[in-house]
Amino acid sequence: MTDHEAAPTHPDRRLSTKEAAELLGVKPETVYAYVSRGQLSSRREPGGRGSTFDAKEVAALARRNRREPSGSSAIGGELSVRTRITLIDKDRYFFRGVDATELAARHSYEEIAEWLWTGRLRPGVTFAAPDASVAVARRAVDALPEHSGPTDRLRVATIAAATADPLRFDLSEDAVLGTARTLIPTLVAALPPLRRDHRDEGPLARHLWGRLTGRAPDAASVRVLDTALGLLIDHDLAASTLAVRVAASARAHPYAAVSAGLGVLEGPLHGAASGLAHRLLLDVLDQGSAAPVVADELRAGRRIPGLGHRLYPGEDPRARALFALLEEVPDAAPALAAAHDVVATTARHAPLHANVDLALAVLTVSSGMPASAGETVFAVARTAGWIAHALEEYEERPLRMRPSGRYVGARPPQPLPR
Repeated sequence: MTDHEAAPTHPDRRLSTKEAAELLGVKPETVYAYVSRGQLSSRREPGGRGSTFDAKEVAALARRNRREPSGSSAIGGELSVRTRITLIDKDRYFFRGVDATELAARHSYEEIAEWLWTGRLRPGVTFAAPDASVAVARRAVDALPEHSGPTDRLRVATIAAATADPLRFDLSEDAVLGTARTLIPTLVAALPPLRRDHRDEGPLARHLWGRLTGRAPDAASVRVLDTALGLLIDHDLAASTLAVRVAASARAHPYAAVSAGLGVLEGPLHGAASGLAHRLLLDVLDQGSAAPVVADELRAGRRIPGLGHRLYPGEDPRARALFALLEEVPDAAPALAAAHDVVATTARHAPLHANVDLALAVLTVSSGMPASAGETVFAVARTAGWIAHALEEYEERPLRMRPSGRYVGARPPQPLPR
């Protein structure tokens, strides 16, 4: 027996608060905190003076605490969460152990989503949106002001679709998978098409293309869009994904969890970067050179969008994969040259590589899409990843994403304010 393991207890007996605290290696106050967070249950015995605890439940919590010694904390004070979904390693990343760029090169967005959710590939799988969900989502989106951004529309469509699903509170795996397979196409279908002759046929990327540009789809461009969706489907514990897992930890239904992710995505430090890179490329094309545009950005004290990523010391593998595909799209040549010019110009002073936002901007600029199109692509793509994380979080103990605050205010007791 080690110093960290309490003596075994009879599984059917009830433990006092003191005994539970000793078994868990914590103070009695922490035992009550576990109860308030839903991690332990307690009851008062008839005629008893204090709460008692199930010995098996306490022992199980003690085992979990030994596996996760500080509530899923990591070295350096950053939050760390166990996951089987995505691994980022140097200049590569993997979905369930498989190289993500290779998956995106060989499989559709829908197939990669199924791989993320279930660990199984379903060749040729497509997603279909129920008519009732689409109708209510479209009505909600159509009621928004004309200037509403893409994330506004997707968030409203998500909540509207939830109201049409009476089974949304069923968090079983099969039910959540059913929600995932209908919610994503519903979000796309809720956005207004830009061509009168557009029809929702084929893969999701083709559906989305008609909502992003008025140009007729060609096979090469739709392939780039489909690959972009697959590459962007997940990227470990990004801020929006953490928000989704917090919501799922509280057992929010999948629509609410996705809405939490969309709320974070709207921040300027997460989902809006591709729009900034889009405008940068338009300026470079207008000026004919990246040098004056980069100089103006730096003079204004702004960082150059589309360059560098804190998780990749070299080139972002997502950018590398998209640039290779964009080389095959004739209309992308000018925007692609502008992007390479931006990288070469900044490389004179800072060794920064292109990230996925710059590659996505090449696609949106060359396809006649608005600057907000990259944000739409990002949000639709990431919805599948968010649901994968929600599925994983539903398997964990509830409310584990409830850190304790470190109070730094005035030392109590303080006098009442006058």
